[in-house]
Amino acid sequence: MDGAPLPGSTLGAGGLRLDVPRSDVLARTARLIEDAWRSFDLARPGQPPVDDELRALLAGGLPENPTHAARGLEDAARILDESLAPCRPRYFAFVGSSGLEIGVLADALAACYDVNLATEAAAASIVEAQALRWLGELVGYPPGSGAFTSGGMISNLTALAAARERALPGVRATGLRGQATALYCSADAHYSVCRAAELLGIGSEGVRSIALDERRRMRADETAEAIARDRRAGVVPVAVVATAGTTLAGAVDPIGALADLCAGEGIWLHVDGAYGLPAAAAPSTAHLFADLDRADSVSIDAHKWLYLPKACSAVLVRDPATLESAFHHDADYIPNEDDELNPVDRTLEYSRPFRALKLWLALRVHGAEAFRQAIERNLAQARLLAAEVRRHDDLELLLEPELTIVPFRHRPPGVADLGRHNLALARTLQGDGRVYVSAAIVDGIACLRPCIVNYRTQDEDVLALVAIAREVGNALAR
Repeated sequence: MDGAPLPGSTLGAGGLRLDVPRSDVLARTARLIEDAWRSFDLARPGQPPVDDELRALLAGGLPENPTHAARGLEDAARILDESLAPCRPRYFAFVGSSGLEIGVLADALAACYDVNLATEAAAASIVEAQALRWLGELVGYPPGSGAFTSGGMISNLTALAAARERALPGVRATGLRGQATALYCSADAHYSVCRAAELLGIGSEGVRSIALDERRRMRADETAEAIARDRRAGVVPVAVVATAGTTLAGAVDPIGALADLCAGEGIWLHVDGAYGLPAAAAPSTAHLFADLDRADSVSIDAHKWLYLPKACSAVLVRDPATLESAFHHDADYIPNEDDELNPVDRTLEYSRPFRALKLWLALRVHGAEAFRQAIERNLAQARLLAAEVRRHDDLELLLEPELTIVPFRHRPPGVADLGRHNLALARTLQGDGRVYVSAAIVDGIACLRPCIVNYRTQDEDVLALVAIAREVGNALAR
C-alpha cells in the first residue's frame, strides 16, 4: 500500500486514502444497496439474529490498524441486515420510515458535498426554501418561513420556542423569572410536547392534558375552560398544540375549532403533524385538516409518511419574524452582512446537513400525485386491516382507524389475563420475525398497535399480519 497513489484514490489525503480505487468501492457499495433494496421488495421469512461472529466483532476495542475498505463495507452491510429495518413491508411497529430509494441517493450526494445550512449555502439555501414551499403546497399550509430539522421533537421545540417568545417578549433573554406558563394539548399528544415544555422552562407541570371526545380528539371546549382557569390564576398561556394524527390512535384534533379559540384568545396554535399531516394531501382524508392554514406553525416528519429516510422533519411558520425573534443572534464569527440573516437565525440547530435535498429530489422525480396515491393506498390498507380483524371472533378491534393506526387484541377462549397474553403476543411476534408489530395500551387495554406508513406494504402483507398474529397467539394460549 506504500508508494504511488492507487488509480482513482484521493491524492494528498495521507493515511486516509482508500486502499482500493474509488470506482471499485463505489461499485461494491452500489451492489450492497441494490441487494438491500431487493430484499425489501418482498417480506422475508424472519429476522436473522445477531450471530456470534458479529457480536465478537462488535465487542472489540478501538482499531489502531486499517481494515480493507471492502471488508469494512461487508461488515457494515451485515450489521444493517441483522438490525431491525422499518423499510421492510411487514414492519408495522411504531411509525416507521420506508427509506425511499431516491431519498437514499439524495442522502449519499448530500453527504458527499457536506453542505452546512447554518449559513448561506448558495443553491442549497434556495432548494431548502423551495422544498418548504412545496411541502406547504402538498398539505395545504402556505409557510412564510421554516426549516428542516432532525425530527418531530426538534420541530415542535422550535415552534414552541417561537410561541413562548411571542407570548412573553424578551423571555429568551430574561428567562421566565417565576412567571407560570402553560401549554394545552390532547391527552394523547406525543411526549415531545411535554419534553419541549421541560426544555423551555414551562415545565411538565405546565402542560395541560385536555380530555378527549368520542373520536379521541382534543376537546375545544375543555381547552377554553383550561385557558380561562389559567388566566384567572395568573398563568400565561403560551400555545395550544393540536395533534394531526396522534401516535396512539391516529386521531386528528379539531383544527378549525381550536383555531377559532386561539384567534379569540390571542394564543399561538401549533399543529404537530409529525405522523399524520401527509394525509392532508389525500382526497379521502383532506377534510380532517380543514383550517390548517390558520395555524401559526406546523411540524411534519417527511421521514415518516412521506417515506423518506431519516432524518427529514420540517417546521413551517406563517410569520417569518417569529422564528427570527426566537433564534437570531449577533456573533462576530458569523456576521450578518447587509442586514441579511443567516439561516441559523431561524433555527435551533447550528450544524444542519442538507436534509431538504431528499424531499426536493423525491418530489421532483416522482411528482406529488404519486405520493398522494401511496398515502391513499396506506389508508385503504388500514381499512382492510380493520375489516379483517372484525371477521374473526377471537380478535377485537379497539378503535376504528381515522388514519392508518389500527389497534386490536387477540381474545382466545380460555385465557383469563388478556392483557398479559397480548403483551406476550407482541414480544413473541417480534421474536418470530415474520411480522414486526409493537404493543400499546389503549384505555387500559393491552393490544397490538400496527401502523401502516410504508409504500412497499401490499394488501397481502396486511392480511398476513392478522393470520400470523392469530397463529402465534393461539399457540401461546394452549
